[in-house]
Parts: sequence; C-alpha cells; structure tokens
Amino acid sequence: METGQQEQFAEIDKLRDELLTNIKCDVEPPKQLDSREVLTRIENVILGMVATLSKDEAPVLVLPSRSDWANVSFDSAVGLQMIAGSSVTTVRSDCPLSVKKFAQILKILSIIYKLVQSNSYATKRDIYYNDTQLFGYQRAVDCIVDDISCMLKVPRRTLHVLATSKGFLCGDLSYLEGDGSRVNCLSSSAAVPVSSNVAGIKNIVSSAKFVLIVEKDATFQRLIDDEFCSKLCPCIMITGKGFPDVNSRLMVRKLWDTLHIPIFALVDADPHGIEIMCIYKYGSVAMSFEAHNLTVPSVRWMGLLPSDLQRLRVPQDMLIPLTQRDESKLHSLLRRPYLASQPSWQKEMDLMRQNKVKAEIQSLSAIGPDFLSKVYLPNKLRYGGWI
Repeated sequence: METGQQEQFAEIDKLRDELLTNIKCDVEPPKQLDSREVLTRIENVILGMVATLSKDEAPVLVLPSRSDWANVSFDSAVGLQMIAGSSVTTVRSDCPLSVKKFAQILKILSIIYKLVQSNSYATKRDIYYNDTQLFGYQRAVDCIVDDISCMLKVPRRTLHVLATSKGFLCGDLSYLEGDGSRVNCLSSSAAVPVSSNVAGIKNIVSSAKFVLIVEKDATFQRLIDDEFCSKLCPCIMITGKGFPDVNSRLMVRKLWDTLHIPIFALVDADPHGIEIMCIYKYGSVAMSFEAHNLTVPSVRWMGLLPSDLQRLRVPQDMLIPLTQRDESKLHSLLRRPYLASQPSWQKEMDLMRQNKVKAEIQSLSAIGPDFLSKVYLPNKLRYGGWI
C-alpha cells in the first residue's frame, strides 16, 4: 500500500522538489509598515492639501491609474506589478464632475485614520453605512479603498479595512484566526469560509500534498460530496466561486508562503476560466500595486485542458461553440505579457481557437457521474498531467 502511495504521489513530489529549488529566486515581499508610518502617509496627503489651500488654490488628489496596462510590468517571479512613474488620474475639488469623489475620498481617509489610530477594524460595508447618502452605493467605497491603498502604497489590510469573503476552504488544514479562535477544516462537515482577516492567520498546520483551486462552487461542492480530499490523499481545496475576491487570493498566497506545496487550478476549458486562473497566478491590473501579497506564479493548470476534450472524447453535445465575445477574450489573453513564458498554455489556447469550442468541468459527468473525482483528477495527479 505504501509503495502504491509513493507511486501515486511521485510526480507531485517531483514538482514540489522543483518548486523548492526555485524558491530562493522568489522575490521577497516588501516589509509590513507599522501603524505610525500609515498615519504619517495620510497626514502627508492632508498637509499637501493644506499647503495648496494656503496658496489660494483648489486641492487636487492624484491617484495612480489602476486600469491601464501601460502602468504594469511583468516579472515571472511576481506577476503583474505596477511600475514607478505610472500614469495618474486627478480628482479635483473645484470640478463639478469630481467634487463628490473628492469628498468621498476625504471621508474614507478620515475613517481609516481613526481605525489605524485606535487599532480597530471595519469592513467596507461598515464604511458604506457610515454615510450612505455620500457614497450612494457600495461599489464606490470598494473602489476608493483600493485607490487609497494604491495612493499610499500600503496593503489594504494595513488600512484596517476588511472585506467579507466569498470563498470557501476544505481539506487537511487547521489554523488560528487573528482573534485566537481555532479553525479545523478537517473536522468540519461543510466547507469553511475564507477568513476576512487572512493576514491575521497563524499556526497553520497541514499534511496536504497539494492545494487545488476550483473555479466553480458547484464543482467544489461535488468534490466535497465525493470525499475527494479524504479518499485520494491529504489535500486542500479552495474556491473563490468564480472570479476570486482579494481574500481568496490572499489565502492561496498564504498557503504557498507557509506550506510550499504544489498549487493546481481546475477551471472550465473556456477563456473565462483561463482568465480566472491567470488572476490567481499572475494577478490583475487593478490590484497590481499589491502583487507581492496576491500572486502565486507557481500555480499549475490541472484542467480542464482543451486537449482533454479530444483525448477523453467528451460527447459533442457537451461542447459549446465559442461566441464572438469568447474569441475576443481569447485574443486578448494571448496578447498578455505573461503568456510569452507559457508556450504550453498558448498551445492549449490555440487549440481552443482552432476548434472553436469550449466546455465546462461538468461536461466530464457525461463520461461518468464520478469521473472527475475518481478517474480524471487521480490520473492527472499520478501522471503529472498539468502544465
């Protein structure tokens, strides 16, 4: 039995050894700022506005642009990161089009200052309800908190602002939350929500062989029902339920920094799924200023690969024609800077473009109801079927 297990995990162990030899090449994340430094940076913003007013001029806030690809560079060890001297947007206090946003930013800066000063925390939802009339809608608060984080060059958690998580975890994992409570994913009968304070997690304990990122909640729940983690081997599964929130990305990074085990992605064989995997691996333009805390360049693509559709002879009625929007997204992905370092990914995406079809992970159920958990994933893990 033990020999069989060694054979089952040989390729995973080989990958882990490879990752560990490269770990010294990982770029060290910037040092955590203390509260005094965060307060000083906020004070400097306010002092700058006071100085402008003293000259009888209208104050202006300058925010780095978080939506411009020209503002990011690609580093294979970090992913997408914002470059110095990025283009900026200005929020003027004397312009009718931006005066409301100017007031919103000042209000949130004031709230953040008090939170940091008192060493207390608030959710973005709490901030919204602090003045619903000023903010209008939750999305305004969400964007401004990230703008402030980028402007001050500090991680959002350092601003003492938390966000409600939408992701879930399960498998061979236990840890202490920031408030001292113990979370044991193994003893839980259901998946555990990803913490809203990932930075506060400590004392992580796990004997997992790998982490599996699952794109969709439905697939995640199916694997739980099939007892995938306990029957195959010790592992950890996490889902961001589609496009991942920041906490899910922080958690994947935390698991990598702590455990240094292989991390695989299981996504639909479509442009949307590939983009989600790229966000976990390389990050996004909008959050490129915090790349060191959010990206895991060691992530491998487990499936569903476009080549799997032919190899496994997935029934034709489970294949979906690519839409024009899909083809545009695929073209956009292939032009991204990180794809140049992934020829095997390019090959799979070119195959998708040639065949003009996509498929969901659930399409494997047409081969057999438990084909995913009992055949597809075990064989991928045994024979190194990732790229």
